[in-house]
Amino acid sequence: MNKKKPLRLCVVCGSEKPKSELVRVYRSPDGEIGIDKTGKSGGRGAYVCKEGLCIEKLKIRKQKRLDKGFKMRVSDDIYEKLSEFIKGKNEGGI
Repeated sequence: MNKKKPLRLCVVCGSEKPKSELVRVYRSPDGEIGIDKTGKSGGRGAYVCKEGLCIEKLKIRKQKRLDKGFKMRVSDDIYEKLSEFIKGKNEGGI
């Protein structure tokens, strides 16, 4: 019997993918926002595809995709860190 893989939605493109194909961004109960490298950090999470197109769309601040998901303003620094993190993952780094 095959074990089901948990599926999550990308906040950018809306596609449903296994957690392993997405990067989780979290908001902790005290309001801190960060990149969840383990996938197990507590707090509200939002998922983003590791694909370049989703990264570029996420960088468009006017759409405020993470802001809407977390119901608070997310600093530009977080968007940049996420972009760098995903680029590093796709190139075999981090």
